[in-house]
Amino acid sequence: MRIIRYKTAASQIVLAALTEEGKLTELPQQDFLSVVKQAQEEGKTVLQYVQSISASKEGLPFSMEKLDLLTPIEAPEVWAAGVTYEKSREARNYEATGGKLDASTFYDKVYDAVRPEIFFKSTAARTVGPGQGVQLRSDSEWQIPEPELALVLDSSGTILGYTIGNDMSCRDIEGENPLYLPQAKMWKRSCSIGPAILLAEAVENPYDFQISCRIFRDGEKVVEGSASTGQLKRKLDELVSFLKRDNELFEGTVLLTGTCIVPPNEFTLAGGDRVDIEISGIGVLSNPVLAAQ
Repeated sequence: MRIIRYKTAASQIVLAALTEEGKLTELPQQDFLSVVKQAQEEGKTVLQYVQSISASKEGLPFSMEKLDLLTPIEAPEVWAAGVTYEKSREARNYEATGGKLDASTFYDKVYDAVRPEIFFKSTAARTVGPGQGVQLRSDSEWQIPEPELALVLDSSGTILGYTIGNDMSCRDIEGENPLYLPQAKMWKRSCSIGPAILLAEAVENPYDFQISCRIFRDGEKVVEGSASTGQLKRKLDELVSFLKRDNELFEGTVLLTGTCIVPPNEFTLAGGDRVDIEISGIGVLSNPVLAAQ
């Protein structure tokens, strides 16, 4: 069961449930956290509550592909974990050493350390949804998308659901100096999430998600990669435990869990490109790339 949020032609915001069979049902709430609260008040799990609404209503007469989708949740904060996949460690080492793949760096230490790398990525105002443009940074010449499984959390750190995140990154800025990480990761429209929240209760094994990323330029596919969350070095609960350690989690916080797909080292995004990130069971997050201003 997935939850989506969209805007009608009259600019009304609607929340809807989407079953595996494709039935789309409008929910009485306008945001995902209100659904969670209502389920708790009725003594039901979120999945049980949404299933009861879906079973009692007629489906909407259109498909998700026809909708003006918004971010499935207005996350007050988006955080991200880094160097959680072997592929990510290799890419960070390449950036930090100018291509000396046999060199050992602090990224190797992070990959093997008890404490993971966790950094602040975005706010609701900086985060875009499906179909909206992600922005290139004006002072970087080596920029890529980072396709990631994203966790939707409550204030206690419970995983409520899963969505897709695009952690836009500047490889040259981060490679120049690790202290530049905030500038390499966070600027306007540098994060997208969507298109849906897959309820956690509906997921049997979160380490069985298949992730793919496709980048299109002038209508032609120029980059394609795929991987699995089974390649994660760390467990999801482990990442959450460090995020909430001595920290206040706000309801609806999103945590990106790291990337396992990195475009070729000679590739950089350009204005007019399109990035499609697909995760099995969740859908496709598609964003055009806006040129730097």
